[in-house]
Amino acid sequence: MINDLFKEAKEYIHSCYRELNKTEQELDNRLNEISKQILNQGYYKHTAEELEYGAKVGWRNSNRCIGRLFWDHLNVIDKRNLNTEEEIIEALFEHIEYATNKGRIRPTITIFSQKTPNKTVRIWNHQLIRYAGYKTEQGVLGDPHSLSFTETCINLGWEPKFGKFDVLPLVIQINENHPKLVEIPERLLLEVPIRHHHYNWFKDLNLKWYAVPMIADMILEIGGITYTAAPFNGWYMGTEIGARNLADESRYNMLPQIGNLMGLDIKSNISLWKDRALLELNTAVLHSFKEDGVSIVDHHTAAQQFQKFEEKESESERSVTGDWTWLIPPLSPATTHIFHKPYNNEIKKPNYFYQTKPY
Repeated sequence: MINDLFKEAKEYIHSCYRELNKTEQELDNRLNEISKQILNQGYYKHTAEELEYGAKVGWRNSNRCIGRLFWDHLNVIDKRNLNTEEEIIEALFEHIEYATNKGRIRPTITIFSQKTPNKTVRIWNHQLIRYAGYKTEQGVLGDPHSLSFTETCINLGWEPKFGKFDVLPLVIQINENHPKLVEIPERLLLEVPIRHHHYNWFKDLNLKWYAVPMIADMILEIGGITYTAAPFNGWYMGTEIGARNLADESRYNMLPQIGNLMGLDIKSNISLWKDRALLELNTAVLHSFKEDGVSIVDHHTAAQQFQKFEEKESESERSVTGDWTWLIPPLSPATTHIFHKPYNNEIKKPNYFYQTKPY
């Protein structure tokens, strides 16, 4: 176990120090320090520089992400020194405010304590901001993706509001302590009402979405060290909202209603009503975010940015790995170069990984 950890640490420190242009002496000294720490306590601690670079390279190695061109612009906030749920909650509020930046979204990660035999920090939320989902006699109200977590929050004492877009509370847990639940202050929430520049009835659908996708339930792994709480965000690609969150049958399922209002024949597949409704929903999302001054990227621009990322990686003599099924956009994928390319889905570390839900 100790040997495995030192092996992973050595591999990471070698690549990190090489890319940061450190000397051989600095590398040797650091590996000696790490070796002593592992022997004495069973783990080691990253320096601030190693942590920051690891988080950035983790993004660079994320096979499912089309937005990797900006990997070295990630703002890394080191909060490993925090020990209480209250301090962690305050840091999460700071993350939301800093990342949202009144709509000019900043790619950000906040990293809490590493997992050790004596300490584990968990954020129970899938994303820091996410809408509740409720089972009712008329079907699901709100976001079906959040059903089990909403139920968990209610069991922990949260008062449900039974709306379509209720922001869920944050749930934080340290070790086996009772999880702490807290509402996100209204002043921190930036949401975009969805409307269409051509169809005036669109605003009457009362759709909206939150500005920043802040993933909160993944592990960050750097050099054998695991960070179980490291929420991170970029900005939205329009199709994440317009072709998935609001469109999927298993989510808000808005296409039949939009198709009807557009006067399309929704009983016949040959009318391509789904495609036409999907296109206008995505147009509305992009229009609304742009009009409100909130950062967003369309899937064609995102694909061009990914091509630029591939070129830059090639110049740095690094091969690009990728999960094709995630990289192709869910709208008109064949119009992007990604659709026509094979990608090697090999997993490189540092990286971000799924972990088992704590509830």
